[in-house]
Amino acid sequence: MREITIREALREAIDEELGRDENVFILGEEVAEYNGAYKVTKGLLDKYGPKRVIDTPIIEGGFSGLAVGAALTGLRPIVEFMSFNFSFVAFDQIVNNAMKMHYMSGGRFTVPIVFRGPNGAAARVSCQHSHNVEPLYGHLPGCKIVAPSTAYDSKGLLKAAIRDNNPVFVLENEMIYNMKGEVPEGDYTVEIGKAKIVREGKHLTLLSYSRMLYFCEEVVEEFEKRGISIELIDLRTIKPLDVGTIVSSVKKTHRAVVVEEGHKFAGVGAEVTSIIQEFCFDSLDAPVERVCQMETPLPYSPPLEEETIPNPKRIKAAIEKTLKGVI
Repeated sequence: MREITIREALREAIDEELGRDENVFILGEEVAEYNGAYKVTKGLLDKYGPKRVIDTPIIEGGFSGLAVGAALTGLRPIVEFMSFNFSFVAFDQIVNNAMKMHYMSGGRFTVPIVFRGPNGAAARVSCQHSHNVEPLYGHLPGCKIVAPSTAYDSKGLLKAAIRDNNPVFVLENEMIYNMKGEVPEGDYTVEIGKAKIVREGKHLTLLSYSRMLYFCEEVVEEFEKRGISIELIDLRTIKPLDVGTIVSSVKKTHRAVVVEEGHKFAGVGAEVTSIIQEFCFDSLDAPVERVCQMETPLPYSPPLEEETIPNPKRIKAAIEKTLKGVI
C-alpha cells in the first residue's frame, strides 16, 4: 500500500469530499491563494475555484458565523483555523450557535460543520499558541471531537466528519503533519467514536491520542525488551469516547496509564480515569496514573517546553509506578 503524509491524507480527504458533494466548501485564513498555512489545501483553489475554497479576513468570529449560517441553509462548510487557539475569538459562534442550534430548534435544524486545524503545542510558539482545546469544547454538549494520530485515520475521520450532520472538531497536530503512513487510494471513512488497539498486551493499558501516541509507542517498545507487555490504545475520538474498548482492556490488564498533551485539571485524562474508576474499580490492581502537561502556561524556552509537555521519561516513570511489584 502507498505511504503518504498526514498533511497529504487530510488534503486528499477534503479534495474527495469537495468532488463528491457540491455543498461542501472550505474557508479560512490563507486556505486559497497561499495554499493553506500548513499547505493542507494546496492546489484546491485551482481545482475548485474561489466559491468553494475561500480566503477570509483575519476575523474568526465573522467567518465562523458565516459558516454556521451556511450549514443551517444546507451547505457543509469546513472551517480551517490557522491555529485552534484562534477559535477562542469565535467561541460565541461555535458554542452558542453551532453546538446548540439543533437542540434549540427542537431538532428541526442540523448544523453539518467541521472545525479543523492544528491543536496543541508546536515547537517554540509559546503559551498563546499552544492550547489543547479538546477538554474545553468537549465539556459542552452538541459536538463530536476527533484527534487522529496516523495518516489513515486522518483521512478517514475527516471524511466521516464532513459527512456528519453534527458540528465536528478535527484536531490535528502541527508536529506530525509530515509523519507518513499507509493510506489506501479511494473512498473510505473511519467511524467516529471507535478507539483502536495499536498493540495488544497483558500487564498494563496505556491510553493516548494524537502526537502523544508516538511517545507512548517509544516507551512501549522499551518495556517490551524488558518482558513487560503493554496494551496501547489510540483513543482517536475524544467525544464520544469508546467506553467499551477502554473498559474491556483495563479489565484484562488490571492497570492503566493515561497520557494527554493537555492539562490535568478537568482534562481528557480525568474523564478517561473516571470511566475506569466507574466501570473497572474491582478489576484495578493499582491506581490509574495520568501524564499531562504541567499546570502552567507553556514556556517558550526549549528545555522548559520539553519538560512541561509529556515526554517519554515521564511516561516511563508513570508506568513503572503503576507496575510496582510486577517489575
